[in-house]
Amino acid sequence: MGILVMILVGLVAGWLAGKIVQGTGFGLIGDIVIGIVGAVIAGFLFPRLGFSLGGEIIGAIISATIGAVLLLVIIRLVKGGGKW
Repeated sequence: MGILVMILVGLVAGWLAGKIVQGTGFGLIGDIVIGIVGAVIAGFLFPRLGFSLGGEIIGAIISATIGAVLLLVIIRLVKGGGKW
């Protein structure tokens, strides 16, 4: 059940991040991967910065989305040569 929730959170977070950082579509599987990696980034970064969004699913989606947006911005800067 935990993997299913992680995939669901990754899908929603990846989709939301794709909408926030427009022009970055990686498809369904790519969005899931981006969302899961974003959750890992947020899980690593947020405690070190001293804040938490809670343990509920909404908090997980929000933090994973923030991490995924950071990841997409980095990918866009590296891949696009810094052009927005």
